[in-house]
Amino acid sequence: MNTFLKITAAVLVTALLSLVISKQSKDFSVLLVLAACSMTVVITMQYMEPVIALMQKLSSMANLDNELLKILLKSVGIGILAEIVSLICTDSGNATLGKTLQISAAVIILYLSTPLFINLIDLIEEILSAI
Repeated sequence: MNTFLKITAAVLVTALLSLVISKQSKDFSVLLVLAACSMTVVITMQYMEPVIALMQKLSSMANLDNELLKILLKSVGIGILAEIVSLICTDSGNATLGKTLQISAAVIILYLSTPLFINLIDLIEEILSAI
């Protein structure tokens, strides 16, 4: 909780600085926001370790392939990164570019998820053949 409050304060300070700087230079304002976003993501990543450990434990309990877990984590990472970059694009006046990135991320996530769908179909076929 303490880390979240520090991140929130840093983000608010960055937003205010960005607002002031944007009057002189829009480019520096965007770079400041990009740096703050990057630092926030790096700090936040430390909280993913217990989540990954839990997912690995659940995966081993269910006898799931670790590749499926990797696909899930990659998909979440792509989604989060695409959202952050899309918002930065929108703030810098390139909303179309940001939306295009979101669409690309969705397509890539679907592509990465293909093995999950194949496993799901195999599981459904296995259940139906047992009936």
